[in-house]
Amino acid sequence: MKPLDPRLLQHASAARRFVVLAAAVAVVTAGLVIVQAQLLAEGITRAFLDSAGLAEVTPLLAVLLTVVAGRGALTWLGEVAAHRASTDVIRQLRARLLTHSLRLGPRHRGLPPTGELATLATRGLDGLEGYFSRYLPTLLVAAVVPAVVACRILFADVLSGVIVGLTVPLIPIFMILVGLHTERSTRRQWRALAVLGHHFLDLVAGLDVLVAFGRAPHQSSRLRTLATQYRQATMQTLRVAFLSALVLELLATLSVALIAVSVGLRLVTGSLDLSTGLIVLILAPEVYLPLRAVGARFHDSAEGLAAASEVFSVLETPASASAGRVPAPNPARVPIRLEHVAVDGRAGRILGAEAGGMNILLAPGTVLGVRGPSGGGKSTLIDLLLGLRTPDEGRVLVGGVDLTEIDRDAWLRRIAWVPQHPTLLRGTVADNIRLGRPYATVELVAAAADAAALDIPLDTPIGEDGNGLSTGQQRRVALARALLVDRPLMLLDEPTEGVDADTEAAIIRALPHIALGRTVVLVSHRPGVLAVCDQLLTIESAVAATPRDQPPAETAAPSAPRAPLPTFRPTLPVRTATRSAAGALRWSLAAARGQRRRLAMAALLGALALGCGVALTATSAWLISTAALQPPVLTLMVAIVAVRAFGLGKGVLRYAERLVSHDAALRAGADLRERIWQALVRLGPAATARLRRGELLARLVGDVDAQQDMLIRVVVPAASIATVGVATAVGIALLLPAGGVVVASGLLLAGVVAPAVTVWAAHRTERLSAETRGDVLSRTVELLQAAPDLLAFNAADRYRGGLEDADRRLSTLLRRAATARGVGGGIGV
Repeated sequence: MKPLDPRLLQHASAARRFVVLAAAVAVVTAGLVIVQAQLLAEGITRAFLDSAGLAEVTPLLAVLLTVVAGRGALTWLGEVAAHRASTDVIRQLRARLLTHSLRLGPRHRGLPPTGELATLATRGLDGLEGYFSRYLPTLLVAAVVPAVVACRILFADVLSGVIVGLTVPLIPIFMILVGLHTERSTRRQWRALAVLGHHFLDLVAGLDVLVAFGRAPHQSSRLRTLATQYRQATMQTLRVAFLSALVLELLATLSVALIAVSVGLRLVTGSLDLSTGLIVLILAPEVYLPLRAVGARFHDSAEGLAAASEVFSVLETPASASAGRVPAPNPARVPIRLEHVAVDGRAGRILGAEAGGMNILLAPGTVLGVRGPSGGGKSTLIDLLLGLRTPDEGRVLVGGVDLTEIDRDAWLRRIAWVPQHPTLLRGTVADNIRLGRPYATVELVAAAADAAALDIPLDTPIGEDGNGLSTGQQRRVALARALLVDRPLMLLDEPTEGVDADTEAAIIRALPHIALGRTVVLVSHRPGVLAVCDQLLTIESAVAATPRDQPPAETAAPSAPRAPLPTFRPTLPVRTATRSAAGALRWSLAAARGQRRRLAMAALLGALALGCGVALTATSAWLISTAALQPPVLTLMVAIVAVRAFGLGKGVLRYAERLVSHDAALRAGADLRERIWQALVRLGPAATARLRRGELLARLVGDVDAQQDMLIRVVVPAASIATVGVATAVGIALLLPAGGVVVASGLLLAGVVAPAVTVWAAHRTERLSAETRGDVLSRTVELLQAAPDLLAFNAADRYRGGLEDADRRLSTLLRRAATARGVGGGIGV
């Protein structure tokens, strides 16, 4: 993707508003940077050369503080706008992705597997938060501030302006070259994460089987392998991204050093005054700083942009399956015909392999039995009749009208479906029976349950994916669900599988009554079930269905009136509490116990890099102030060399620190993911059934990444900053006690007070947002996994509406948290 992909602006209106606001903030910031440099240069010149007292420079200091406060306010505004924009964009894209995925249908070949799609709609889109909150604002500042500041430098000193003009164009060239390589490696990283999420959902779905056969512990090695592949793909991306930051930092440092040496030498000869030299030296880093920040933060956006690209691929897939607008005929009154139908799968043709394809004539009011070996295409035939899949060859005709020309939603309202593997939703037995008829009375629900031989209380709670019920009970709930909607075409896919002999006999006795006035397609291996059918189709021969007896006279069954759709019943979030900030920090350190040496090395490298930065600033200040007194040039040579050495050391050490810290965090994440799976195995299926799969996916992917971020963005930087900050304050205090107090106060304000204010202001909001985020993730996974059942019973819009309501609540909470984070950022300036 491009740094600012037009598709992002097209699909998310919040992105357009934010770009305009961020550009305006960047322009005002550029003006304040120039004013701040002018005031600093004037104040230092008066105090150093003219020996001005505090009273004389007080007006300048007051204006300077006002400018700094203005920059702090702009920082707050920018952070608030960025986090709000990211929240709105993620919500808009998630809604568009899920809506379009449902419109395509769960069997569409353009869609990734359900687990990957769920990861994309949750963790993948959440990666855009870094893009909007860190990368895009920096990119817009880099597009405005360097140009404005460079013009001011050129106006003040032509030679320095020329140096800037010659070196700045090199930075975008390096960024483009590195970005092209990073995009490819980022796609590999995203694919590794998607496969990891999909595999984990498969493991959770089959946990009871794995535990029963003693294979669950053996899956730890496979999960470890996938986590290691994700770590390796991520490190491959980060090496390139961090290398770009190193190149940019070295280029910027050497350019500023060249300008500093030029200014210093001209100060010695008297051809440049101190005020102008200070303006140039204060502004020169401001030219390169935004460009360096873009390179340093590019990896913050890379994963989110890669996921967004996958989202756009889905959104740009044409929704041909639901393009028809012809009213749906009544299948109890008109025949259904399959003409020369063939369906291809990934491993070859799965239906209609014989010459001429499959040909079936299903007369109205007929009960068609379908038999054949497993994998022969029986369920594919059901998908064709549902309209969830279109044939690769031939066509499906309903009353002479091609099914692709019929409105899909209207057609599905004609069908009652019992899938081979029904998906039951979290709630009660009655809630699931009412899926397609949510306002049905208790008496109607009980009658449907009796007809399906369902002998459990209607208020029995059901976990996600039917947890709490046996396979046979789940199938009977699905049968009762189909009976309640009372539709003219009934598709029964193995309705008696997994039930005992008495229940099977009861269902067989009820089948003639169930089929009365309807057209029925019944897939089964049971001879007793197939005995009630009017026609039989053996799927492996794929010949035209031949009548067993004369079909009964055509009878029309009225379609049930469509019930109004109620709102989604909210479920209680799994996470009822969150850890305090200190508790979360202790937990992160405990989780990374095996990586303490790497983390300590990263903190040491970070401290050395910061130390080089402090030494660079101190040496540069001494160089310029001494040069203003016009001493012999030889007295400046050591300082000139030191400036370059500290500049190079800062970049190299920072690169090493980033690699070591990220590698340690990713290794800790791989260990944590394996421990999560082992904990699930120890708890067993009965305990994990209380947790929703979206919640489990969030813990494996999102929460583990959050712990990694805690190590990278909090633990290592805090240790490095504390070490260098204390050393700097002590060193300055030894030279000038008052200066040491000022430095210590500034460090305390920026390093302790600002984060503390942010944590305090955002504590309650962050706790609520964590719970709501888990609810959004769980609803997303549930919606995608149950999509076939929800679409078939016209409940997808209702459940998607519940998800969108939860997403809006999450957006509101994240907006409040953004305001709190902005306060801390403003104080830090």
